[in-house]
Amino acid sequence: MQISQFITSAGIVAWPLLMFSIVAIALVIERGRFWFKILRKQSLVVQKVLKIYRTDAYTALSILQKNVDLPIPRIFLEALELEQPTPDEMRLALESAASAELPHLRRFNTVFDTIINVAPLLGLLGTVLGLMTSFSSLNIGDVGGSSSAEVTGGISEALASTVLGLVVAIFTLVFSNMFRGFYKRQIALIQEYGGQLELLYRIHYERGNFKVNS
Repeated sequence: MQISQFITSAGIVAWPLLMFSIVAIALVIERGRFWFKILRKQSLVVQKVLKIYRTDAYTALSILQKNVDLPIPRIFLEALELEQPTPDEMRLALESAASAELPHLRRFNTVFDTIINVAPLLGLLGTVLGLMTSFSSLNIGDVGGSSSAEVTGGISEALASTVLGLVVAIFTLVFSNMFRGFYKRQIALIQEYGGQLELLYRIHYERGNFKVNS
């Protein structure tokens, strides 16, 4: 059976499921590109910044300004561009900037959850509608007669809608869980690198070399 025929046989629920699948694919592509850029580039940039910041805060700040498309460099900039903050103010600035960054990291999670939860229910709805069609067409006195085609069509609709709903939900769930894993890893890195920057800034501050913005 061709894909178009399979979708058609799923009945009326095929259309919202098809819409869900298109939305899921589009969001997977968008989130995939987002996380690919972060995973490929961010750790190298941040580690370089932390290393350079030990001896040259101005150069480190310049590197951060060239990488504002990455979450952790944006967080660092929010704190380092303050006018001579104390270590406590630096810590609060890092925490505030990190909190502001979180919605960008978990963007579209609600949409993914909606598709994962609703798609199987739509498949189940299609199953019920298909079985209702089969039972309404069933005529015990006409076994093998004209009603058999409608019965078969109803059963086909019931099975196809169930499969389609599960396929959409499973596809979305796999990528949603993967993106959630990236998100949790990113939270851990924000805490780790933020702590390192806070410690380095405290050292600069105690030595009197605390002004890092030009």
